[in-house]
Amino acid sequence: MKLDDIKKIAVMGAGDMGHGIAEVALLAGYKVAMRDVEQRFVDKGLQRITESLVKLTEKQKISEDNKTAMLGNIETFVDVGDAVKDADFIIEAAPEIMDIKKKLFEELDKLTPKHAVLASNTSNMSITDIASVTGRPENVVGMHFFNPAVLMNLVEVIKGDKTSEETMQLTYDLATKMNKVPVRVEKDSVGFIFNRVNAPASILLGAIVERGLATPEEIDARMKKIGMPMGPYELMDYVGLDVAYHGALYLAERLSPEYMPPKWLKEKIDAGDLGKKTGKGVYDWSAGRPAIDLAKAKEDFDPTDMVAIQVNEATKLLEQGVAKSADDIDKAMANGGGGGIGPFQLAKGIGFDKLAKRCEELATEYGVESFKPTETLKKGNI
Repeated sequence: MKLDDIKKIAVMGAGDMGHGIAEVALLAGYKVAMRDVEQRFVDKGLQRITESLVKLTEKQKISEDNKTAMLGNIETFVDVGDAVKDADFIIEAAPEIMDIKKKLFEELDKLTPKHAVLASNTSNMSITDIASVTGRPENVVGMHFFNPAVLMNLVEVIKGDKTSEETMQLTYDLATKMNKVPVRVEKDSVGFIFNRVNAPASILLGAIVERGLATPEEIDARMKKIGMPMGPYELMDYVGLDVAYHGALYLAERLSPEYMPPKWLKEKIDAGDLGKKTGKGVYDWSAGRPAIDLAKAKEDFDPTDMVAIQVNEATKLLEQGVAKSADDIDKAMANGGGGGIGPFQLAKGIGFDKLAKRCEELATEYGVESFKPTETLKKGNI
């Protein structure tokens, strides 16, 4: 199948990611089927797409005729079979729980046309494992959008063990047509590029709060003062603490027990405080985006610590063949967040030797093996 053969895209899920991906497909000119498990979820997703398209019309980014045409190009469903029966490309945006994804892909394999590509928007789970329940693993691929999908540029295109080059190229081309910046992930590895590079920071951020070394607001204020559009804890709230929690459990199972979610995060989950989506998480979102008091910035927290462990993790991806080049990793990191600059670009300015030394110190200070510098970082020949 070639890009021109894709006429209809089905999105499995109408939540934050699902409805966003559906809107991206509409904006790219595709007919879209959006499905979720209950009508109320589908209705809410459609409502949010409509509201977003109205805003784009008001801002004169699309015309009134465009908006009307796009809303005419989307159908909503609860039944999986009805949603996918004539779809050419399916994008799954279900919760980050492997059993749910496997059951859905098993269904999709039976109900979709034989030529259809089955893509998962998973943020860190194995494409190979997901594909294993289908009879077409060569047509199963990762297509990881970032939240909010309409605004964020990066799409990671992830190769499972049996994903064909044709499927990889088709997905890459589709992401490009959607006005996204695709980056190939050449090896099916936990967290892919963006989330894997950021993963060790979650250990550090969890430990800082757990040990009472600083409050989330003190760290967020410090990071915002140096130019980050959103602090790391605020970002966790924005994406969803449940997403962070389930992601950490998966990393702990697949990568290292050091990724087990901290006690304070589990308490938030147990209390139902999941962040922006529930109105309360690390912060109170009931009145909108929380105001971070920059005067509370913890000035003795060195943001270089975050850079050091990110660069170190990025070198592991090079060593393991997950990414082809340092440039690909920088491209992913610059477009997946709000920083606009990749870890290796930052490292060249700071010095690989300084970062390796700091990783060694952090590994000792926190007793975290994952922080130990790689040979690639120590040598600095990147």
